[in-house]
Amino acid sequence: MDGMKRKVCFAASSGGHLDELLILRPLMERYDSFLVTEKTAYRAAVGGLRCYYLLQVNRRERTCLLKLVVNAFRSLKIFLDEKPDMVVCTGVLATIPLCLLGKALGKKLIFIESFAKVNTPTLTGRLLYHFADRFYIQWPELQESYPKAVYQGYIY
Repeated sequence: MDGMKRKVCFAASSGGHLDELLILRPLMERYDSFLVTEKTAYRAAVGGLRCYYLLQVNRRERTCLLKLVVNAFRSLKIFLDEKPDMVVCTGVLATIPLCLLGKALGKKLIFIESFAKVNTPTLTGRLLYHFADRFYIQWPELQESYPKAVYQGYIY
């Protein structure tokens, strides 16, 4: 399939995860891309990318499960509107419904474990490792936690 015809959803929570994902901007420009992130006060320079927003989810809040359900429905709407071929994700919790829905719909899932995690895996990474078609780590120390992961250095 020609690169410009392939549609790619790039997904990340806000803050550092989003900054990390936006480093892949040259890759985003090779495809018909759009971005999914959390709606927060944090604003990254996403100039020109179509952007959709999920609720920010904190696992310590009582509303965590409700927000995940809402994000699942928002993710379904995004998939129905955009029809991406794959999801590239840097995490975290708010993006899990999007990634799992993508897999359920037969889409490819590429997960990039956080640069900030040198020795221990993230909760999101531990979950999505089992579903990802490609799982990248940015530190060789994580190879023990993720034996099938691909290490090719870091994206920073």
